[in-house]
Amino acid sequence: MTKIQKPLALLLALLAVLFCSCSAALPAASYKMGASGDAIKEIQQRLKDWGYYNGNVDGYYGALTQDAVIAFQKKHGITVDGIVGSQTAEKLGVTDPSSGGGATGGDKNDKDVYLLGRLVYGEARGESYKGKVAVAAVVLNRVESSLFPNSIEKVIYQSGAFSVVDDGQINLTPDSESLKAARDALNGWDPSGGALFYYNPAKTSNKYIRSRPVILTIGEHVFCE
Repeated sequence: MTKIQKPLALLLALLAVLFCSCSAALPAASYKMGASGDAIKEIQQRLKDWGYYNGNVDGYYGALTQDAVIAFQKKHGITVDGIVGSQTAEKLGVTDPSSGGGATGGDKNDKDVYLLGRLVYGEARGESYKGKVAVAAVVLNRVESSLFPNSIEKVIYQSGAFSVVDDGQINLTPDSESLKAARDALNGWDPSGGALFYYNPAKTSNKYIRSRPVILTIGEHVFCE
């Protein structure tokens, strides 16, 4: 190697190291302060529905949105940085910012969301969206209660608990709204008012469930303690 070639080789090697270091340090695509658009509106609306955000749903990622994201991240054990990256987007159920505009997907890989979505689809696919979320919330209320099993799967498959398990409808593929309702319930929305039971008066004559104190009615379902 000549005297000229040696310094040139060292320079190229240094540039390569610097390039690799900079590339490794580049953050993944994300939604953060200063961002705007429909995706931000969706994030704001979900955070508002769940009680994390009190600002306007204006599509601008400002300080209020960042504070709401931080509160959401703390609640769900996500890295607290005030930025909606892939992990936070998945929990919110919004478009993954690194997907180039595609949907988050992944529900089949999220066992609880997918199973709860199947239950909602089987039990409440003719109900309003609020009614669907309420059905999902009943499952989660049971998980939290000492009177029932302590997991979503065990609650759903508890003997005699849900008719859709007995008749096989639990195995139907849930639609996007049922999966969204499952995610909303998992994120803390409970339109049922803390109910542990629900029933359709036109379809059940069970004396026990009809004897439970009624909390409210949503569509065809009566929700009770």
